[in-house]
Amino acid sequence: MGSSLRIAAIGTGGIFKSAHGPALLKLPEVEVVALCDVAESKARGLAESFDVPDDRVFTDYRDVLKLDEVDAVDICTSNKFHSEIAVAALEAGKHVFCEKPDAVSAAEARRMAGAAEASGKTLMVMRNNRFRADTQYLKRLCDNGRMGEVYTGRCGWVRRRGIPGKGGWFTTKELSGGGPLIDLGVHMIDVAIWLMGNPRPVAVSGATYREFADSAASDSVHSQFGEAKADGTFDVEDLAIGFIRFDNGASLQIEFSWASNIEQEHNFVELRGSRAGAIVHSLKPLRVFTEEDGTLIDLAPKPAALKPAEHAANLAHFVDVVLRGADPIFTPEQGVHMIQILEAIYESAETGREVRLD
Repeated sequence: MGSSLRIAAIGTGGIFKSAHGPALLKLPEVEVVALCDVAESKARGLAESFDVPDDRVFTDYRDVLKLDEVDAVDICTSNKFHSEIAVAALEAGKHVFCEKPDAVSAAEARRMAGAAEASGKTLMVMRNNRFRADTQYLKRLCDNGRMGEVYTGRCGWVRRRGIPGKGGWFTTKELSGGGPLIDLGVHMIDVAIWLMGNPRPVAVSGATYREFADSAASDSVHSQFGEAKADGTFDVEDLAIGFIRFDNGASLQIEFSWASNIEQEHNFVELRGSRAGAIVHSLKPLRVFTEEDGTLIDLAPKPAALKPAEHAANLAHFVDVVLRGADPIFTPEQGVHMIQILEAIYESAETGREVRLD
């Protein structure tokens, strides 16, 4: 591998245009050498911005993987195709960066991890919330023992009205794998488990609801993702709640919704440790709660903002791992655990029983 990384983008819709693409343009070691989208007009519409020639714009990812000049792919397709493309790319000798979720089933996540191990190439899935200034600060507190034993926590991302691409692939289970649990849950469940030291999940229970399939209201900018279809499908949940148990005895409560009758949208991770507790919240500053000499103390640290922004920092880390051998912040095994959790919560919601993962 030389001093630069030649990347092909596969899937050039909303998340690529708003997050991945702008980040890649700002990375001096990266050259975007090909664009691919099943909707050819989307890829061609970005070709000039990335200085990609006409003969390097494709509609079939298989054509991209035949190119010797492609070192890595950045996958931003609908969820259903993440694992298929990732496995094919790894088998073709390409490094892989993929938008979350890793896959729509645990079996597919295992295939991805296996392909990465067999190929010796890097597989990384977007975990941008690990790169927030507040979560990075809290991670340092957890790792240096300031929190003590982190034995339980809560996390969630709830919206009043924010169903993305209603009727399109987001709300079609065959393409998305699920609703807000798989869309939003990956973000906050991942960062909570990462802060807790990546314990292994051993059991989950959960429930899901679909109450707002007929609602046309929206108060969230995030509902603009995806392409809505008036006569489309809505066969996923709009709210999911659950409980996760880990091999070290720790536990985590979760809640995710695209629509529910709450005051306003917010996301959060709250941890409770034997020496301190903490909460990171989208509407409030980071807070740490502890005790000193019998006095309860509330702290409000102000960690310096990270540059570049979260998605860009995650992509920059991927480049650093591939080009310079940096230790990866994410491992494929963590991706397998994540999809195991989500899959089991859906199973628990259907059966009404706790699902064991061990």
